[in-house]
Amino acid sequence: MKNKIFNTNNDFTGLIIRLTLGLILFPHGAQKMLGLFGGFGFSGTMKFFTETMNLPWLVAFMVIVIEFIGSLSLLFGFASRIWSALIIALMLGIIFTSHIDNGFFMNWFGNQKGEGYEYHLLMIGLALGIISNGSGKYSIDQTITV
Repeated sequence: MKNKIFNTNNDFTGLIIRLTLGLILFPHGAQKMLGLFGGFGFSGTMKFFTETMNLPWLVAFMVIVIEFIGSLSLLFGFASRIWSALIIALMLGIIFTSHIDNGFFMNWFGNQKGEGYEYHLLMIGLALGIISNGSGKYSIDQTITV
């Protein structure tokens, strides 16, 4: 079981994909956890998710953990397949709860009522690449399976 989770191809593909996914996701997680990049921080985000969006507290907590801890784990290449699967679940949840009604495209020109789901599909595609390939070179996963 350990090898299925942590096994990785020793190549640059996994490295590039996980760094891309981790670097893109990190600012979103840092907004929610730390209040960086104009975010509300942990308490403010929990309040918004539970009171405004009416999410259960556990779901709200998991969104923050997946985006923040998951992005850091991807950057270091630790348990990347697990975090990628969680990111896929997160992105699907975001699509179907917040973005499906807005269509595919992002709201580049401000003429839609909200953002589309193309960003989320890109994140899912990157996460699928990590599940398929593993963390790649320079990852903690690589040292675990040696």
